[in-house]
Amino acid sequence: RRNIDPIVVDIETVLERPVSQTILANSISLTPGTLSVDLDSENNIIKVAAISPREKEDIIPFEPYIKKMLE
Repeated sequence: RRNIDPIVVDIETVLERPVSQTILANSISLTPGTLSVDLDSENNIIKVAAISPREKEDIIPFEPYIKKMLE
């Protein structure tokens, strides 16, 4: 069994376009143990719930690829 220490964090993204931010938020929700709770497109912030603390790079590993394709 793993220790569960749920957290909710605000993740800042470099993505500017709402469609890019939405794709990133969806990719976060597809990652086991994480869920996108809210997207603030104006401030480029995604609120993420995770079952245990993680580094930002572990939560949004696809950000550079989305930026390269859509920004």
